[in-house]
Amino acid sequence: MPHRTFFAFMAPSILAMILFITLPILSVIVQSFYQGHEAVVVTVENCTPFGCESQTKVDTEAMAKLQAEAPMGQFAGWANYTNRNHLATAELAQIWAEGGDMLAKVMNLPFYKALAFTLTYCFLVTPLAMALGFAISLAINTLPSVLKGPAIFFSILPMIITPLVGSLIVAWMFNPQGIVGASLQSLTGDPTLSLRASAPLTWVVLLGYGIWTNAPFSFVVFYAGLQSVPQDTIESARIDGASRWEIVRFVIIPHLMPLATFVALVQLMDNFRVFEPVVGFSAEANATSLSWLVFNDLVSADSQQFGSAGATSVLTIVGVLILLAPVLVRTWRDFNRKAV
Repeated sequence: MPHRTFFAFMAPSILAMILFITLPILSVIVQSFYQGHEAVVVTVENCTPFGCESQTKVDTEAMAKLQAEAPMGQFAGWANYTNRNHLATAELAQIWAEGGDMLAKVMNLPFYKALAFTLTYCFLVTPLAMALGFAISLAINTLPSVLKGPAIFFSILPMIITPLVGSLIVAWMFNPQGIVGASLQSLTGDPTLSLRASAPLTWVVLLGYGIWTNAPFSFVVFYAGLQSVPQDTIESARIDGASRWEIVRFVIIPHLMPLATFVALVQLMDNFRVFEPVVGFSAEANATSLSWLVFNDLVSADSQQFGSAGATSVLTIVGVLILLAPVLVRTWRDFNRKAV
């Protein structure tokens, strides 16, 4: 393909990526080095027929002037990254010096508490959802043709439901008055057991919900891949006496490994940005994620913390790159090995 034709073909995609991905990311990085202006407070005398009293209030005119002079706020440098709400370098040094139960103290820091749940969600939900999707694809692939259609529909149903709506429905089911919540209280004999009161139960439900909602994507990809498995190879394995499990292990799985790499990449990126289940289950007291921290900064009751949200977003991007690095390196090596 001539270079000019290739450029003309790719130019719209490149332009869209620059406008909607590159520039917003650069904007977030720049904003992460700034923080909002400190409130300018003035004291005024409020006099009534019963006397005068002093009141403090925010000087709106002075704040408007500051905002006009520096719309992005005050330059904070790396302070947004090292403060208590993020990497908490000073707090970590103090915890290290004091000793004791350091893990519990670290988990009280907002960023590390959110990071712990985010990583747990990624490393448990991703492989379990892939395994479940693969198992479902194998099962449906053996069904008669008349049953495959309905089975596929019910298998991808969690992917059709809006994530926030699905999390709300499951949260209502686990409510103490819901069918699952009431059943758990009855089985355990604990009338106080509830999703909001129990941190372990909250984590288990969120992880289970994540597996349920992520499995359909794996199923769709693996089921499509199963249609391309060479039937001659499978028949040869059967003639040689291979069992069903041996066919799956030595024929089907190696054939689907490139698809498994693709699914792992997509789901790792998606799961590291887990947000809807935390909001839908109102689980902030027991489980928060990095994306929820960004949301919390942007809907703060006092003022929107754009710098803090930007710093968390940048740290999230760095985390995604670190997670994907081993998979990308392996993919690159396999590509070079095949090319040679």
